[in-house]
Amino acid sequence: MMQKCHRKKGHFPLMALVLFVCIIFSILYKEITTIQRIRQSQPQNEVNDDQPQSSDFQLQQEFLPRPTVLLNRSLSSRAPPVPLDKSSACSSTVEYSGRRVLPAGRTPEPGGWRGQPQGCDFFSGEWVFDNASRPLYNESDCPYMSDQLACLKHGRPDVDYQYWRWQPLNCNLKRWNVTEMWEKLRGKRLMFVGDSLTRGQWISMVCLLQSIIPADKKSMTPQAQLTTFTAQDYNATVEFLWAPLLVESNSDDPVDHTLPERILRPDSILRHASQWKDADILVFNSYLWWRQGPVKLLWSNEDSGVCEEIDGLGGMELAMEAWADWMASDFDALNKQAFFVTMSPTHFLKEEWEPGSEGNCYNERQPISSERYLGNGIHLPTMQIAEKVLRRLSSKVSVLNITRLSDYRKDGHPTIYRKFWEMLSPETLSKPASYSDCIHWCLPGVPDVWNELLFQYL
Repeated sequence: MMQKCHRKKGHFPLMALVLFVCIIFSILYKEITTIQRIRQSQPQNEVNDDQPQSSDFQLQQEFLPRPTVLLNRSLSSRAPPVPLDKSSACSSTVEYSGRRVLPAGRTPEPGGWRGQPQGCDFFSGEWVFDNASRPLYNESDCPYMSDQLACLKHGRPDVDYQYWRWQPLNCNLKRWNVTEMWEKLRGKRLMFVGDSLTRGQWISMVCLLQSIIPADKKSMTPQAQLTTFTAQDYNATVEFLWAPLLVESNSDDPVDHTLPERILRPDSILRHASQWKDADILVFNSYLWWRQGPVKLLWSNEDSGVCEEIDGLGGMELAMEAWADWMASDFDALNKQAFFVTMSPTHFLKEEWEPGSEGNCYNERQPISSERYLGNGIHLPTMQIAEKVLRRLSSKVSVLNITRLSDYRKDGHPTIYRKFWEMLSPETLSKPASYSDCIHWCLPGVPDVWNELLFQYL
């Protein structure tokens, strides 16, 4: 009898354990089922709008936004959207819905553009002819000069455009010193991000810097969107990243980007940010491509290929919001520096500086001397959008306001003295103003001053 009693006591803990495991399993099963139902019923507009592109997936795993943004992003079980390229197309196009890029509840920082050194306004002044200290390098001595900017090589008959020095009104710019600049860059990555105008500033910087580096200690490495100049002795690089719209687009090929329509993902910054995130000094610009008509928006969670059409200025604001959100949450301003270069003006209407005249910047030989001059090449709505977004980043981004000083330089463009990639007809050749480039700048020239201004901040 005692033995039977002992056997029952021995079985009871085992049966209780089995019952307890069954109860726990049942509870867990219900919880998992509930979570799955919630995810399946999640509204489409709450899924991840910044899903990494498949081609950059490994790089972007270590490049996630801060946790406050991850709350919505972590709920998504969607596959990454197909990366945009030159073959991308919209299945159909609808009007812009009014959707925004910035996460709900994100408020701008107070303040204005990040200022310059106290007591000096670098951006107000005049151009002074100086054939003693200018140019800072010779076109023919820079092996990395672009055919698009080498005006003497392509027949420009005058050289005065190389001899103008920018003089601020109430102070002096620190004189350019190539050795000092390299010391500032020692062990660092300086990266220019933008379009062909940004590329011109990058080429200017390389030409300004490369002369003191021995031939066997410097190299240029083109790699898809990113081109890198390396100075071995300084363990430093000066790089250019082709990203004309800042966010991902079908125009991200640095060579083949002439397309019938421009498509962009206004909520996808990671294709480009994955390449610029480790740079120590960043120089951004984006404006020219937004002035070429409407663009198509293809949001990251749009599976059917339906695009929304928006005017260029609206597209620019969305793209800059995505860029600003990344800068606000992911850029380390304590250990790095970032700059935004304002609009580079164009000179397409000669009547603006010479009333009653026809033509454009072709055959111009002198800067505009009137300090009050303000041409239509300065597109104020574009400037206002940039200012509005940059106010959010007043503690993180310094602004290089090159617009007004460049507006005086109607003489600094390549016009017809550059390489053209297509054959021009005899009829076109007979009308030089009709094919003059009044957008880009000859080198040496105006972009060298932009880099001198950058030198003041570093």
